Amino acid sequence: MTDNYQALEKIFESKFMHKPTDRFFSPGRINLIGEHTDYNGGHVFPAAITLGTYGVARLRDDAIVKLYSTNFSDAGIISFSIENEDKLAHGSWGNFVKGVLQAMRGYGNQFTKGFELVVTGNIPNASGLSSSSSLELLVGVTLQKLYDLKIPRLQLVASGQRSENDFVGVNTGIMDQFAIGFGEKNQAIYLDTNTMIYEMVPVNLGQHVIVIMNTNKRRELADSKYNDRVRETQEAVFDLQKKLKIQYLGELDSHTFEENQQLIRSDTIRRRARHAVTENERTQLAVKALKANDLNYFGQLLNASHESLKCDYEVTGIELDTLAETAQKVPGVLGARMTGAGFGGCAIALVDRDHVEDLKTIVGRAYSEQIGYEASFYVAEIGQGAHWVG
Repeated sequence: MTDNYQALEKIFESKFMHKPTDRFFSPGRINLIGEHTDYNGGHVFPAAITLGTYGVARLRDDAIVKLYSTNFSDAGIISFSIENEDKLAHGSWGNFVKGVLQAMRGYGNQFTKGFELVVTGNIPNASGLSSSSSLELLVGVTLQKLYDLKIPRLQLVASGQRSENDFVGVNTGIMDQFAIGFGEKNQAIYLDTNTMIYEMVPVNLGQHVIVIMNTNKRRELADSKYNDRVRETQEAVFDLQKKLKIQYLGELDSHTFEENQQLIRSDTIRRRARHAVTENERTQLAVKALKANDLNYFGQLLNASHESLKCDYEVTGIELDTLAETAQKVPGVLGARMTGAGFGGCAIALVDRDHVEDLKTIVGRAYSEQIGYEASFYVAEIGQGAHWVG
């Protein structure tokens, strides 16, 4: 980690002709289970990981903001007035920074001086490990420190989500930003996205580890069918409201849904809703299984989650299916599923640590033969949320 900051500080000096004053880190996240439930008022069970976004920054005396990312070096130095709320060019990573600034202004924070920020990240872009939310929370903790803002952590989390929803234009729920903002080492977050009540749950996997399997297929949320799924589940709620007094699918259990599913006019919309309801229940059961140290049942729930995401929600695709379904058959694997929004990105597998190399070999070979290029594998370590380093 120290090497990352030393390299960043050298780049900062070369770009801006002086040294930064502060170091920051913001993690990526995996979601153990509870996919596409966050915008449906359901439960999620994410954790921050040790891959993430590193930043060094310094306050300026004028109103100019200057940004540089080693991950988007072709963009060069992005520069704008801190008072300018106009969007940058479509696809510019600087829009995530401007979005957080705008959201935090909405909470009454004022920014008159500009700042300089250099970032680098080791989360694969568009991998489903939430590189965008990681950047948003890095910006949040940077602004909090540089401007000495006395604000609650939840405001930084909400500002990250607002940046994505209102400025960038992706209708994400709050799970990613919440996990990155509130993450703790070796703890997962059991969050009710409807009430925002959460519980930190120790992740004690014993002999097992979580392996991240990256499809290496790029996906862009704003250009994918993600927003379609948000709209479809909202349509399901509208149909169910003819009889049921609900605001979110997360308020239903499977029994109530099955009794009233005929209210939903479209079979496709019905399947979308079924996933949201059953995935919410699986998440609740998974937390109980983990607390009871029943890893076999926990693994079965991971498998069932992937099946629902494949058949009812249709967000997996051949790449994620190949990873998860091949992994499920590897000796020593208790369960595997896609994680994140889908349409590419990553899957996770719960595997005996003595079988990790078997997993990489067997799944890697099958993926290369089926897809035509290689997958990547990382053992996930659960780490601290976004913070000032020093």
